[in-house]
Amino acid sequence: MTTTRPALDPELRELLADMPLMSQLSPEVLAQVRPFSSMPVEPLLEGRAIDRREVTVPSPDGTPIPLSVFSPANTDRTTAAAPCVYWMHGGGMVMGDRFSQIDIPLEWLDRFGAVVVSVDYRLAPEATGTTLVEDCYQGLLWIADHAAELGIDPARIVVAGASAGGGLAAGVTLMARDLGTPAIAAQILICPMLDHRNTTTSSRQYANGPGVWTREMNEFGWRCVLGDLTDDEVPAYVSPALADDLSGLPTTYIDTGSAEVFRDEDADYATRIWAAGGQAELHVWAGGFHGFDALYPQAHISATARRTRTDWLARVLPTNSTT
Repeated sequence: MTTTRPALDPELRELLADMPLMSQLSPEVLAQVRPFSSMPVEPLLEGRAIDRREVTVPSPDGTPIPLSVFSPANTDRTTAAAPCVYWMHGGGMVMGDRFSQIDIPLEWLDRFGAVVVSVDYRLAPEATGTTLVEDCYQGLLWIADHAAELGIDPARIVVAGASAGGGLAAGVTLMARDLGTPAIAAQILICPMLDHRNTTTSSRQYANGPGVWTREMNEFGWRCVLGDLTDDEVPAYVSPALADDLSGLPTTYIDTGSAEVFRDEDADYATRIWAAGGQAELHVWAGGFHGFDALYPQAHISATARRTRTDWLARVLPTNSTT
């Protein structure tokens, strides 16, 4: 049965009309679209006073994990340590790289002088289970261990990500809470991919038709990352909606669109943080489809969503603790 969907924002609807959309993903289609799932970072850095550094850190199995570090150039780190944004990219856990959607955290470098670190976690289906979130956690440990070298304030590390990266950011934050380290000041989850079960109303609404990210595409991504795991074996670090306890998390920002597959699981995650006594800010952008603000940042609703996130971050970042 076809489920009625919320209407798209009129400006977004016009922009989306020129975009080729898919209904399904398959191994063959994935091989075709992967090369186009990220854009070069160099054009974003032109005209900006940014220092770039490439490093690798070892994963638990010894595989090197690339990290890109972007810092404001010509900054005196001896007098003031900077906040840090640790970025996890989107792509359904099956595509993209550390430069995907990097324009979002680079805005926070411009606004707050933040050091931005982006991780190239391994992708499914080549990597499965907890490998992706463990890769991201190792990057977080490296940031905390090298805070002085990076010129960052360890009390102002923000974990952030979009789509699959939002889900991984949530998983990393749960892992850091449970393991007791490192400290995370805040998490920003942008249309996060949180629940492998695909049972919500919004999941059903965005089935059986072309879209930016459909229920069928979501099922493919989850099958790739879960591999042979049964439902009873899926860890909450991989599918954070499974976590029984959402207490003790840092202050959280979640946003999503009303016209997308992740709407209900994202709203539920915020609700459960509140129920556990935590603090979360939730925005459901009317007429927004999945990833609207990354795909079409020029749209009015996109500019509003991005500005609202930045304003929230300005409110919640604690005062520099090292001065």
